[in-house]
Amino acid sequence: MPSAPTLMPLIVEPEAFQQQEQSDRLIIVDLCDRDTYLRGHIPGAIHIDPKATTRGGQPPGLLPEEAELKAIVEKLGLQEDSHLLVYDNEGGGWAGRFIWLLDCINVQSYSYLNGGLTAWQAIDGPLQSGEETALQNARIEINISKAPSVSREEIEFLLGAPGSIDIWDARSPEEYRGEKIVAQRGGHIPGAINGNWLDFMDREQHLKIRSDAQTYLKNLGIDGSRPIITHCQTHHRSGLTYLIAKALDYDIRAYPGSWSEWGNASDTEIE
Repeated sequence: MPSAPTLMPLIVEPEAFQQQEQSDRLIIVDLCDRDTYLRGHIPGAIHIDPKATTRGGQPPGLLPEEAELKAIVEKLGLQEDSHLLVYDNEGGGWAGRFIWLLDCINVQSYSYLNGGLTAWQAIDGPLQSGEETALQNARIEINISKAPSVSREEIEFLLGAPGSIDIWDARSPEEYRGEKIVAQRGGHIPGAINGNWLDFMDREQHLKIRSDAQTYLKNLGIDGSRPIITHCQTHHRSGLTYLIAKALDYDIRAYPGSWSEWGNASDTEIE
């Protein structure tokens, strides 16, 4: 799909969006849980079940099959010149994963509402209840790209060239250290750097991305000088870290198999 001109920057502040004149090219995508959506969402937003952005099965975090991707595109009424504004109510995990999904189908015109529904409510942004549907039928073809993603085999190959990549593990420190185990094996990919997704949300600013995210990440050991691969357990939490790296203009790919694949394999290297 050709890249449509963007209407907004990648990270959009709620205050700026509230004051912006709306375009008929804009599609607002709500990735909150359904009950939250029905109680109150940004007017015009179309709900996408966060679980619909995953394949399910094992590992669950892989990109959905083409038929499921087409269903999402059709529900949104996506056009070749559409610009999508994406949000959730948890600080950006599901929204970031959805942006990765858009990258995977070569849709490049999108933005994230910083802080999502939480930040929108904090400025008394208007809400609408009930269900909303697309105003027009979808008019794009699905073209799946592997470029935004990396496989287990690719990581294993890259581990043979130390210093060639940075692996950003977005899980909790307990999972990273192997103290909390949610797979057959605990620990982390050799050389991976732990940057807990929760640490990149500013709770005093209604779950917006922390303003010093670049410095904070650099202090962890990731400065964008090498390609980055990010993961968590199912590439949900690492949706946020994928988004942050894109916002910093870093070379970022996601490992959708994540720890649910790596930690359940008997022959992967683990620290």
